[in-house]
Amino acid sequence: MAKEKGLSTFERYLSVWVALCILAGIGVGWLFSVFPELLKKAEVAHLSIPVAILIWLMIYPMMVQIDFSRIVEAGKRPKGLTLTLTINWAIKPFTMAGISALFLFVFFKAWIPPDLAREYYAGAVLLGAAPCTAMVFVWSYLSRGDPAYTLIQVALNDLVLVLLYAPIVKGLLGLSRIYVPYDTVLLSVVLYVVMPLSLGYLSRRWLLFRRGEAWFEGVFLRRLRPVTIGGLLFTLVILFSYQGEQIIQNPSHIFLIAVPLAIQTFFIFTLGYGAAWLIRIPHPVAAPAAQIGASNFFELAVAVAISLFGLESGAALSTAMGGLEEVPIMLTLVWIANKTRPWFEGRVVGTPN
Repeated sequence: MAKEKGLSTFERYLSVWVALCILAGIGVGWLFSVFPELLKKAEVAHLSIPVAILIWLMIYPMMVQIDFSRIVEAGKRPKGLTLTLTINWAIKPFTMAGISALFLFVFFKAWIPPDLAREYYAGAVLLGAAPCTAMVFVWSYLSRGDPAYTLIQVALNDLVLVLLYAPIVKGLLGLSRIYVPYDTVLLSVVLYVVMPLSLGYLSRRWLLFRRGEAWFEGVFLRRLRPVTIGGLLFTLVILFSYQGEQIIQNPSHIFLIAVPLAIQTFFIFTLGYGAAWLIRIPHPVAAPAAQIGASNFFELAVAVAISLFGLESGAALSTAMGGLEEVPIMLTLVWIANKTRPWFEGRVVGTPN
């Protein structure tokens, strides 16, 4: 991470802690297989409750910053909303399918059996059609995104997901029908948006009333930043523990799956972020707009993969890999967004954006 003003020593070495937590997660999953098995028992509608609690810790610092009086104002700036909808629904699913097909069926043909390659490809498509719901609040917070606008972007994408996820996946995979676990979608919205948003709103009002805006802005919000990072690191340990044994036993296929997913993530972020710069969207809107497309609703993708192909399928492994590699890659994209913030200064015109 960049050595910015006010950044603690712990935060400046975040990449080191991320690497250590990834290794710790792999080690725990490999040496103590009972740990991920116990975690899997604490799931509701394919959502891990321990991970949900950690995501709460990561999301709350952004939710408590949302000034509800600014949401209407944010809704009057359509450029950022148009950009994220275009990237997520007109471009991202199809580039994910194209990039994955190129690598899995052509470049990696000699190393992956055709049947397994098709399952890996299916998992990639399931990921590509599911824009992020929860973690984007974390990425937006770490890149100083506009909290109110990020909320609107996520909410709008969730509404479109309910309508378009199944048709897009069916079309790309040639399926006659697809089971979409809407309980997963609805529960994720409640867990990751409604509940932390409500808690943030209520605590914000109470703290502003009791302690005042100066204390709230200068003391309370500053103290919350380590909470987000701590939750992020513990989430890494849990996520990588789920696939620790698979990674140790079959590292080559893990790498082969990860390559097209990583390329897609960087490509979509670059496309969205570059387009935001060209059409003069301010940085607090541009960064989360690009991050929503770059990251995925991997819990939904994993649930659908299991329902269609089975728990031990290549599709399930492929969607799980999307969750595993997302955090390290998205932290890199957060760093890029923070480093390039000056590029957006002075480019915002007076028209609504």
